[in-house]
Amino acid sequence: MSMPGQLRAGFRHRFGAEPRLFRAPGRINLIGEHTDYNGGFVLPAALSLYAWVAAGPRADRRLRLFSQNFGEAAEMDLDAPPQRARGHWSDYVWGVALAMEQAGHRLRGADLWIRGEVPLGAGLASSAALEVAASTALAALSLLRVSPLELARLCQRAENEFAGARCGIMDQFVACHGEPGRALLLDCRSLEYTSVPLPQGVTLVACNTMVKHALACGEYNARRGECERGVALLANGLPGTRSLRDVSPEELERRRSELPDIIYRRCRHVVTENARTTRAAACLQSGEIAGLGQLMAASHRSLRDDYEVSCAELDLLVESAARQPGVLGARMTGGGFGGCTVNLVRSEQVEQFLEGMAREYEEKTGRVGEAYASTAAGAAGEVTD
Repeated sequence: MSMPGQLRAGFRHRFGAEPRLFRAPGRINLIGEHTDYNGGFVLPAALSLYAWVAAGPRADRRLRLFSQNFGEAAEMDLDAPPQRARGHWSDYVWGVALAMEQAGHRLRGADLWIRGEVPLGAGLASSAALEVAASTALAALSLLRVSPLELARLCQRAENEFAGARCGIMDQFVACHGEPGRALLLDCRSLEYTSVPLPQGVTLVACNTMVKHALACGEYNARRGECERGVALLANGLPGTRSLRDVSPEELERRRSELPDIIYRRCRHVVTENARTTRAAACLQSGEIAGLGQLMAASHRSLRDDYEVSCAELDLLVESAARQPGVLGARMTGGGFGGCTVNLVRSEQVEQFLEGMAREYEEKTGRVGEAYASTAAGAAGEVTD
């Protein structure tokens, strides 16, 4: 049975009605890591892995949820909402509902059957996909007109203020604006973006380490703090500096002696990563795929050595990718300390690539990894077929 058929059948069995179907994509970031919360540039694409929501309206103001992945139900009264997160998957839905209501969008009650295809904890934006799919469904059932940009902002607000993750807006933005066959060069300060074509005959492959080291959350917040300290120190001699986005590589080098070494290296990653990201978009526009691969390799080295957010498993996957047939570029993607690498692979050699990567990873780690081959997908919306 197709995914839409499974969702409809599950919804009918649990809620006794015919649903409407909505979905939102995960995302993979080609380059531009840890630049989003520094007001910089990113180059992500939406993945053809989705969070799905089958939804039906209610006459009251209750939200009833069921997660097919977890086999769990949850319920909330919109007139008496929870005031804090519980550390539960349902927090992402409660959070977007509260953000929408606080923004003046009055919701009607709804029954939601949820199924996620985006792997959890892999750095492929599973939480943002759920937030955007749920908010898209709630807006449609409540006959609300909410622009994609406002929806992305509300979903980011839900994750920041309710779920408690200090993420940038990239994940939610891509879920709301993704385009088939294209990546988005996004300016995370202005939220202006340029759509750039991905090369034909190339597949996006995410290779999952299947690990997430326990220090990831604390180190992520530490990196943000180190960047903020760098901005404060640099702003003394660079008027108008609001974020590392405002600092050029040349300016950073001139001020190097004024920064503690660790702060300098954190800043160097962000400043050079912004430059790499805009160059990578230019490579895609001109079809210079070899240049893109070199920039992806430089990005991984910077994340490993200057920003120190890689790990042995990610490094192993990147090194292994360089030995496989058809690989045009590889690097870690996401926050780091586990999760996935992103690989650009010639489509006719994807199977060879997957076999080679799986064999090497298991031989060297004893772990069985996972990999997800995908095209660049479109934005969130209702599914009518």
